[in-house]
Amino acid sequence: MLDTAMKQQLKQYLANLREPIELVASLGDDAKSDETRTLLTEIAELHEHVSAQFDGTDERRPSFVIRRASDAEKWVRFAGLPMGHEFTSLVLALLWAGGHPPKADPETIEAIQRLEGDYNFEMYFSLSCHNCPDVVQALTLMALTNPRVTATLIEGGTFKDEVDARDVMAVPATFLNGEPFFNGKMSLEDVVAKLDTGADERQAAKLAEKEPFEVLVVGGGPAGASAAIYTARKGFGTGIAAERFGGQLHDTLGIENLTGTTYTEGPKLAAQLESHVGEYEIDLMDRLQAEKLIPATEPGALHEVVFANGASLKTRALILATGARWRNLGVPGEAEYRNKGVAYCPHCDGPLFKGKRIAVIGGGNSGVEAAIDLAKIVDHVTLIEFDTQLRADEVLQAKLRSMDNVEVLTNAQTTEITGDGSRVNGLVYKDRASGAEHRVELAGVFVQIGLVPNTEWLKDSGLALSKFGEIEIDGDAATNLSGVFAAGDCTTVPYKQIVIAMGEGSKAALSAFDYLIRNEPVEVAEAA
Repeated sequence: MLDTAMKQQLKQYLANLREPIELVASLGDDAKSDETRTLLTEIAELHEHVSAQFDGTDERRPSFVIRRASDAEKWVRFAGLPMGHEFTSLVLALLWAGGHPPKADPETIEAIQRLEGDYNFEMYFSLSCHNCPDVVQALTLMALTNPRVTATLIEGGTFKDEVDARDVMAVPATFLNGEPFFNGKMSLEDVVAKLDTGADERQAAKLAEKEPFEVLVVGGGPAGASAAIYTARKGFGTGIAAERFGGQLHDTLGIENLTGTTYTEGPKLAAQLESHVGEYEIDLMDRLQAEKLIPATEPGALHEVVFANGASLKTRALILATGARWRNLGVPGEAEYRNKGVAYCPHCDGPLFKGKRIAVIGGGNSGVEAAIDLAKIVDHVTLIEFDTQLRADEVLQAKLRSMDNVEVLTNAQTTEITGDGSRVNGLVYKDRASGAEHRVELAGVFVQIGLVPNTEWLKDSGLALSKFGEIEIDGDAATNLSGVFAAGDCTTVPYKQIVIAMGEGSKAALSAFDYLIRNEPVEVAEAA
């Protein structure tokens, strides 16, 4: 199962084990069970603190438990093989079970230990899902921290009948005590916050104690991270308030157009940005959703940002880098069948439609790339584009045309997504030339039609927004409000690209620097 390089790497990791751990497998007579036996045997051979046994009695086969030998009440179970994107999750589970300390906020660990009640998590993942590892690792850490939390992590491709029976059509899909808990990516802090009802109040109390910042960046994507690094390097007290640090990077797989980097992946780049931010005295505040902006009354005075938990932060200069999110079609059936056949992440959810007929809505780069990737998995792809021609790069269009299980419909308007009450069974589109309506029978619809800026919370602030909701900025990244700057996908800057967002974040930071050195704080000016 493991090649020589992987064995050597895993052996180095296992050297960090502090206590013996046990791998207890429940196996059947199938090929996957044979692979599981081989994997666990190979792992056990790499370190004396690891033992493997194959007498488990769990109904899910193949599956295996990882537990500390001295504390069998704390365990995590993998059902199916955690390879692909989940191999890192497997390694971390081994290390945490063996006493190696996790890189988690001590307050979050304390919150997990405080949880009362019994929490039985079941979570479905796919091996190609780049959003799943965060959830897998969060539940793993919780289960290995609190004996009243259990986590069974299920590879959907191995347990297809179970996936179908539970109508799981998008991953990561998490169930708690047999009931749906959450569908989509969640951080450890997100999971704990949903269970710990006092988390928001404690976070708000901590924020209330903070002094005003010289620069506050709202948003933690490429633009926000770049802006914060630049202002921190200028010596200004800088904070980042992010709803999810890394932003859309967590939903992006292959990145091949970041100058100087031949290839990387979104989650990896997000981790690198966080590491870079951590090199400076930047106050990173994650899981904060901005709700209101109260602008300063005059240059040099303090802006105030109010958050959903009731807390607020004040700052002399404000940089808005809230990014954007996937645009919805806005047709009947889309909301009703979201995660029941309507999906937005082809890499995450594509494997759940193996052998089925699906549609991709959108003929730009994202849509055509999605169609190409999905065509390798599903039975047939219908690509639907509103315009009279595809808008993707020619190299992508050429690749698409070379695939024999893809049909392209241009000048077509999707008018409805249909279903049987529990899952998608088709869509209706209108031929824009003739006006005729047509129905396509299929099992899934992947929507790839662009972005919507995350600026709704700014509409009553006096900040100028375009008709598309983008923050209007000038060539210096300045808004119409003195001391407020903006960068990235939430602004009117053309071409929403990672490398452009990074540059715009840097520009906004330099403009904020110029503003701060030209405008004394109001309190200082009055005292003088």
